[in-house]
Amino acid sequence: MRLQEISILKGVKNKTARIQKIKELVSGGAIDSQSRLLELLRQSGFDLTQATLSRDLKRMRIAKVGDGNGGYVYILPESARNTAAGHVHGIHRTAPSAGFVSIDFSGQFCVIKTRPGYAGGIALDIDALDSHAVMGTIAGDDTILVILRENESKQQVMSILKNIIPSIEEKTE
Repeated sequence: MRLQEISILKGVKNKTARIQKIKELVSGGAIDSQSRLLELLRQSGFDLTQATLSRDLKRMRIAKVGDGNGGYVYILPESARNTAAGHVHGIHRTAPSAGFVSIDFSGQFCVIKTRPGYAGGIALDIDALDSHAVMGTIAGDDTILVILRENESKQQVMSILKNIIPSIEEKTE
């Protein structure tokens, strides 16, 4: 093998191991910030930048949600789909509808307002529905932009979102 091929294989192996370690750390405890996760990865022998970690979290669809105590915690996508009230890895979680504030439509866009820290988790749940009507979501701390496909009606989208947020019709703007 040439040196370049060895280097590529080593990089792929390192990335696979890094991704596995991220899953392990996020599922094993209350990671509340990228800097804390980066520190734990470096302590485990991984040499990476914050930008690389940020890309990994995005690719892995790891979300940052409210922990029920005024703070935030990272969760794996599988955990985000379990939206019933309960405990996830020792962190008290409430249903997404507890974080929902309001919804408003403008053309092919839908803006959902949430309590601080809930937007990421709710957006992850919307994406997990894999509905044809929704092209995608962009989430901030307390706001979600839902981009709808052409010719999708407000009623169709509300019906889809009701699967995640049962009280959604009661709080439209």
